[in-house]
Amino acid sequence: MRIISADSSVAILDAEFTPLYLVASASVLVESPYREAHSRLAKPIFREVADGYEVIVGEAELCRDLLGSVKADVVHLDLSLGALSVEELSPVQLSNMRVSSRARQHLLRLLPRLRKIACEIKRVYGLDMLAIGKESIPVRVAELTAGAEAILFACGQALEEKEALLLGLPSRCQPRIAGRRIYLHSLMAAEHDVRGYAEDAGGVLSKVNMMETLNPSARGFRALRIKPKT
Repeated sequence: MRIISADSSVAILDAEFTPLYLVASASVLVESPYREAHSRLAKPIFREVADGYEVIVGEAELCRDLLGSVKADVVHLDLSLGALSVEELSPVQLSNMRVSSRARQHLLRLLPRLRKIACEIKRVYGLDMLAIGKESIPVRVAELTAGAEAILFACGQALEEKEALLLGLPSRCQPRIAGRRIYLHSLMAAEHDVRGYAEDAGGVLSKVNMMETLNPSARGFRALRIKPKT
């Protein structure tokens, strides 16, 4: 099965490790053995964390855009609603689900746009977009891929602004550099071979120093300090 999914990843943190901005979104095509992306699209977003629900629409759009160049069997959206079809999801169904009132309010606001994208994908490509969320391994691959891309985008910003940045990485993962690639390897049980990566076409990794540390305010999360070389 060939699956397209998308996610957003990595936050810029302040000195107290409070998340301020989400850095990047990515859509990926994942196929057997479902370990990493076979095709991908990524973009920097630098969106305020407080406005984080808006990125879901952008993720759905990235899935649609990737479908323009690759073939797939289904689309997995990072929205944990029991793997229901987004096209068929109604406000009544959403109102009856066990989600927080704040999440329900945001999702009801986003639903018309998400359904429009899901209907377009169904009409043009004949595929369902499922609100499956973190139960999906392809969504995890998208999260790690977006994270790797986000590190490169953040390196570029640190070099441009000549200032250090502190990044919050996705849950239970570790960055590794290999040549002109940066990888994010999952540290979750049964995911030892799941990873995301990004190509350092601009050579930014050689121009910064990176130091990894645990995030003292969020167990299971690591932080990455990026500082331009002098």
